[in-house]
Amino acid sequence: MKFKWLNKKNNNNLIVFFSGWGSSSDCIKLQALNYDVLFIYDYRTFDPINIDFSDYEKKYLIAWSMGVFICNYYYEQFKNFDKIIAVNGTQKPIDNTFGIPIMIYDLTINNFNKLSCSKFIKKMSSDLNMEDYCTRSIEELKQELISIKNLKTKHFLHFDKAIVSEKDKIIPSKNQLNWWQNQNVRIEQLENAPHYIFGLYKNWSDLI
Repeated sequence: MKFKWLNKKNNNNLIVFFSGWGSSSDCIKLQALNYDVLFIYDYRTFDPINIDFSDYEKKYLIAWSMGVFICNYYYEQFKNFDKIIAVNGTQKPIDNTFGIPIMIYDLTINNFNKLSCSKFIKKMSSDLNMEDYCTRSIEELKQELISIKNLKTKHFLHFDKAIVSEKDKIIPSKNQLNWWQNQNVRIEQLENAPHYIFGLYKNWSDLI
């Protein structure tokens, strides 16, 4: 796992962002304004996040895609954040009812190559390209898929809001709704939006 400060100016407010599979810190270009923003990505390993967040007055966790599942592994560190938001993901992301169907995920791993990676990116959004999103080798990206599948979590964070895109071609919106409708979460549905929604926003705070 890797992290990168996209903005670190000793602001009073913090956003921690758990990105999706395969992403780099270049794939989301939102303005930070008066927030410090920590970008977490590359889930081939799950290392401790040895950062003290206690000095911030307001702390927000935003998780996208597979990040919605992975952030639960760090339950103790984030359980008391002021607001936790899911974007096009669930806490059971590899699941026939609540996530990506298991057979599709396994086929993705078994047949993964540069062409399938390119097709995946186009499914996420026509706004993306390989150069911005996948900056690692095909073998590293495949290892990340396997690592995510093998991750086990003990607790689920309580999410305050779930953003669900109507036209999500990665994690079907129906399966997302199957999960969130039973989680006491405010659901915000985006009509005609794809899996990657960050071209629709200008600032990180717009997601909150």
